[in-house]
Amino acid sequence: MTTPEETKVVSATRDIAAPAAQIFELIADPSRQPAWDGNHNLEQAAAGQRVRAVGEVFRMTLANGKVRDNKVVEFEEGRRIAWCPGNEGAAPAGHLWRWELAPLDDQHTRVTHTYDWSRLNDPKRVDRARSTTSDNLSASLEKLAATVESA
Repeated sequence: MTTPEETKVVSATRDIAAPAAQIFELIADPSRQPAWDGNHNLEQAAAGQRVRAVGEVFRMTLANGKVRDNKVVEFEEGRRIAWCPGNEGAAPAGHLWRWELAPLDDQHTRVTHTYDWSRLNDPKRVDRARSTTSDNLSASLEKLAATVESA
């Protein structure tokens, strides 16, 4: 059971030395996400699922072997993308992953990664949601930065 003061929205921000468009390509292509996932939760996603609009669904296999259908609920090319995961073939469970990119100049981008479980409706996922902290999100940002800055 959650307490009233429990934080159900966590985020992390990092400035990355790469153009927003280059970073966004890594985020919007689910097949590339497992390589820089700091949550150690993503195993693989089939190629050819590059997100281009709200309403699309991409499928991801988690490290525990479960498959998640991720419904895109926010999308602005090169700037913002968010999705709500759910069990394979089921409606989203009420939590959200969001990425926001703000160009600082042509070669630097401020990236904010947010996890929001304030509407989570699957009690089986609460412990996992609770264990996702801003440190986990920062780890993803670190790996994302290392990936794109070394390219």
